[in-house]
Amino acid sequence: MNTTPTLEMLDPTTLTIDVNVRKDAALTPAFVASIKEHGVLEPVIAHRKDDGTVHVLMGQRRTRAAVEAGRPEIPVMVTESPEEAERIVTQVVENIQRSALTEADEAEAYHQLSLIGVSAAQIAKKTGRTKITVEDALKAKSTTAGDAALGRGCTIEEALILAEFEDDPDATEELESVLADEPDMLLHVTQRLRDKRDIAAARAALIAELEGQGKSIVEDAGHYADEDALYVSAANRADGEPATEDDANAYIIQRDWQGNHSAKPVINGWKELGFTPRHERYDGGRQAQSGPMTEEQKAERKTLIANNKAMESAGFVRREFVKNLLARKQAPKGWQYFTVHAITHHPETASGYQGEVAADMIGAKTDDKNGRWGWNPLREHVANTTTRPEFSLIALICAGYEKTIAKDSWRSPHQSHRDYLNQLVTWGYTASETEQIIIDSGKETTTDAA
Repeated sequence: MNTTPTLEMLDPTTLTIDVNVRKDAALTPAFVASIKEHGVLEPVIAHRKDDGTVHVLMGQRRTRAAVEAGRPEIPVMVTESPEEAERIVTQVVENIQRSALTEADEAEAYHQLSLIGVSAAQIAKKTGRTKITVEDALKAKSTTAGDAALGRGCTIEEALILAEFEDDPDATEELESVLADEPDMLLHVTQRLRDKRDIAAARAALIAELEGQGKSIVEDAGHYADEDALYVSAANRADGEPATEDDANAYIIQRDWQGNHSAKPVINGWKELGFTPRHERYDGGRQAQSGPMTEEQKAERKTLIANNKAMESAGFVRREFVKNLLARKQAPKGWQYFTVHAITHHPETASGYQGEVAADMIGAKTDDKNGRWGWNPLREHVANTTTRPEFSLIALICAGYEKTIAKDSWRSPHQSHRDYLNQLVTWGYTASETEQIIIDSGKETTTDAA
């Protein structure tokens, strides 16, 4: 075996191309024509095995093009055989540096390396990628849906999302539709699906617990006579005394503003049981509505609920965007004016920010002292480091804006919300449809003023 590389002219048809990380050799007609006319100008790197066969290490594309072009010989630099893992790593690094490797190819390469025992940390070190990137690629490759998505040309992030919901056909169908028609909305739709899944799981767990105790569950309840089920707090017994929880024969599952589920006692079929409503509808002197809600009212309520949920989901996407933005080496363009404008025009952003949110946005490592009165991890971070103060300031302001945005802010948008969202969009953020309502409300105001 050669210990010193030697340059040899070899017939490309006699060379062996092993499993290569670049599945698509991209043999365009123009490339083959160039090889046919000029030959292979840059030597292919290969090694000769003990049986005499020459295996290509680098230059798969050139070798295949030479075969297709009918070139009788190409220059081959024959070198000492590297270990299999090093061979693949070398190919990955070479192709990444040339920006010729797709994300699917990268994931395949990392997968090959993992199969022969190379850890994610080692792969990241050798290829110059982050450990998280490598781990995400391996995770996507390990699932049927993720692997298939990569094969269709999806990015690692897209493949991971499809893999996450591979057991949910409805969610998968929605995600596929978004990827095809509105790829910019993928993160927003994904977060809404995650929230929907988590809410459903928490609700199902509570229902299972209650039913295990022999309790009945109803879907709807209210305070007035037009409801089939009355809250215990809204009912009187036949003798006129207020009903108590002992009178309840069912429960309704509710979710509070913090996202926690609880069971409220109700009386289902209260009329037949002799109960009466404690309250009558009152709307300030106008004729009270009798009977169930109209279709228009139901549609309005449905929109209200959907938009509120969408805003909650968008909050997670926004904060993740800011976190990734502040993980870069340079602060985003225009951050100086953004922060001074916020402090002078919306001072509550600086005075009322949440330290936990701000610290998370800059990835600050602080001791977990949550629960201690007045605990503020951003303040502790600033006290412990003098580096990158502009990032802490941006995080502080963004966290302040986040605190002012409620799930129903789309109903009565404030200028501070528009300023914040518009700045994020300028920095590359894609607003959700509900956030766009807030942004567009400013355009309406400008038009009216004109």
